[in-house]
Amino acid sequence: MLFSSTRSCLLLYNEDYLKFDYGPSHPLQVNRLKLTMDLIEAYGLLPPRKGRLEKTRPATKEEVLTFHTHDYFRILQEANSGHSDFDLSAYGLGPGDNPIFPGILDWACYCAGGALQAGEWVTSGRKRIAFHLAGGMHHAHKNMASGFCYLNDPVLVILYLLSQGKKVAYIDIDAHHGDGVQEAFYGTNKVLTISFHQNGTTLFPSTGFVQEIGTGQGVGYAVNVPLYPWTDDEVFSWAFMEVIPPILEAYAPDVIVTQLGVDTFYNDPLANLSLTTKGFCRAVNFFKGLNLPWVALGGGGYHQVNVARAWTLAWSIMVEEELDQKELPHSFQETIRRLDFHEQWLRSEDFQEDSVKKERAFVDARRAVRAIKDTIYPLLNMYGGGQWM
Repeated sequence: MLFSSTRSCLLLYNEDYLKFDYGPSHPLQVNRLKLTMDLIEAYGLLPPRKGRLEKTRPATKEEVLTFHTHDYFRILQEANSGHSDFDLSAYGLGPGDNPIFPGILDWACYCAGGALQAGEWVTSGRKRIAFHLAGGMHHAHKNMASGFCYLNDPVLVILYLLSQGKKVAYIDIDAHHGDGVQEAFYGTNKVLTISFHQNGTTLFPSTGFVQEIGTGQGVGYAVNVPLYPWTDDEVFSWAFMEVIPPILEAYAPDVIVTQLGVDTFYNDPLANLSLTTKGFCRAVNFFKGLNLPWVALGGGGYHQVNVARAWTLAWSIMVEEELDQKELPHSFQETIRRLDFHEQWLRSEDFQEDSVKKERAFVDARRAVRAIKDTIYPLLNMYGGGQWM
């Protein structure tokens, strides 16, 4: 099916997101989504000029229960008022990463519903690319919140795509391992999960080691590329291109689902990688170049202006609109100054780690890539040019 580059893209957003608040000191500030939309608008990339804009709908209870348990959904319903008379720590809820706030279930259902909408649009053939900014909540487990995530929208949309008979590859480039998604599909060959992330010995959730390759029928269908702190654009891009193209060529998915977290950037407050918009955009350009139906989800990113810049650039790649301006639009600069940010440039400044840190990062990346080639490739007959079944 052929698509018009400017008409084949869908952007999902809802102003109701701004009703929800993890708290003033919480790293995940929902306002980063509004900042992203403001910057996209400042560059004139909002529909109808570019793509289509749809208002995110909340997921229904029935949709949520395709993965999450009745018991957990009931707990979220009870907590939706913003408080609970009971200790809900067994469900991952409470002070800390996953606070209880007014509308907690409503927020989670918007995150899940947007992903499902994206899946519906790309499987129907109406759009080739659907970008859901508020998605990518990849840590939530079947019966438990984790890592700022209450419902696992990547899992829900993948289950929907499977129900439509699609062969799915999930690729996660967030600084944190996509543990909830891997866990959901660890024992099946129906879904390929690939995660690039900071090494679990140095960062939450302490998983995603290269030895985690699946179990039972799923052996070989979980691929992990743990990256050492200080991994920069060059190291990341080398590892990405060593692993992703040959595995995707062998697997031949019908649709890709990506988690586009930008907490990989060198000045993100919660992680220790050293990417810039250059490395991030190389990955997004690769996904675009696959010319496959593509569900793009947001994810991490705790420097709000980084999120706005990176996801605006991602959207510009999707709609094939080259943004060559150096300075951020004046109207957006005024907005971020009110929030006490001081960035001026759309693209990150050139950033390279010192030679010692860079070489350590390269050594770890080479080791991970070699392990994948030594374990995953033979399991899946890739050396002989065989195709996965």
